[in-house]
Amino acid sequence: MSKRDISTTFTVDRTPGEAFAAINDVAGWWSGKITGSASKLNDEFTYRYQDLHVSKQRVTEFVPGKKVVWLVVDAKLNFVANKKEWNGTKITFDIAKKGDKTQVRFTHVGLDPEHECYEDCSSAWGSLVKVNLRKLIVSGQRSAMDEI
Repeated sequence: MSKRDISTTFTVDRTPGEAFAAINDVAGWWSGKITGSASKLNDEFTYRYQDLHVSKQRVTEFVPGKKVVWLVVDAKLNFVANKKEWNGTKITFDIAKKGDKTQVRFTHVGLDPEHECYEDCSSAWGSLVKVNLRKLIVSGQRSAMDEI
């Protein structure tokens, strides 16, 4: 991880296990259409948002209550010149107990300011992670995931 990767951290009044379960309920907090699964090591899922973004992720690390890593094995971003910018990047979630709370650290490793989608992707991740995922962890309420 570098200081240039997209990253954000938040703390919730829930257990690491609850945070871990919510992270792996991808359809519960990502907008768009999810097919496949992220519930165990080597699972794969595909994310599709309109005709703008399609990506396939593989679960490469799965440590209950502590860490999840997804490798982007194939992506097509139709809103940038290099449609394969995400290929080979990693989406990581580090979960840690902090006192009586749980800290979740999200990082999109390999997606840095040199990538054309950096600003748009940073904004989208901020909303997905700090709003939708946080809401799912705290309240158990899944976000409305309509494909617009």
